Amino acid sequence: MWSSITPFLHGFGAGAGLIIAIGAQNAHVLRVGLLGRHVALTVGTCIAIDVIAIAAGVAGMGALIQGQPWLLAIARWGGAAFLAWYGLGALRRALRPDGALAAGLGAPGAGPTARQALAAVLAVSLLNPHMYLDTVVLLGALGGQQPAGQQLRFTLGATTASTLWFLTLGLGARRLAPWFARPVAWRCLDAGIAVVMFSIALFLAFTPLHSTP
Repeated sequence: MWSSITPFLHGFGAGAGLIIAIGAQNAHVLRVGLLGRHVALTVGTCIAIDVIAIAAGVAGMGALIQGQPWLLAIARWGGAAFLAWYGLGALRRALRPDGALAAGLGAPGAGPTARQALAAVLAVSLLNPHMYLDTVVLLGALGGQQPAGQQLRFTLGATTASTLWFLTLGLGARRLAPWFARPVAWRCLDAGIAVVMFSIALFLAFTPLHSTP
């Protein structure tokens, strides 16, 4: 019994370790959850993208990327640039006296349309090379090391962790909304996001990614 569930647990732990961290995608879901607009659409899109990316990585795409130095270079420098750009946007919001989106919290009729919300989550997910590095390359490499008969269980474990995380983050964030009724709370959140984004960007920039022969 344990031999059959162990790959699932390995996948769940690896997925949780890589996904449950503040990144551009998670920061976006958190903000959407706090605002309470198009949460289901945003969360569902993130889950679908992660499931496809993890499955593709375990199926061999992760190994393919690892074997191509130029693809790793794109993931490294593209990810660093994207995170720095996202962090700069958060820093600009943090420096605004009104706390950026705080004034629109809970206001009926305000905020993006469903199409705009979908475009935003697709952009922050699919245009973010750091997301591919985590889900496709790293999780794919870990899953690819599993015996052939256990790779599916590993994938199910990793995608389960991703699903539970995005559901918790998106749907649970609304409980924190009362804390963000003041602009200063939004400014603190954006300042924290900016620091983390810049830190990850610097880590990627100064940490070489080695390809596999």
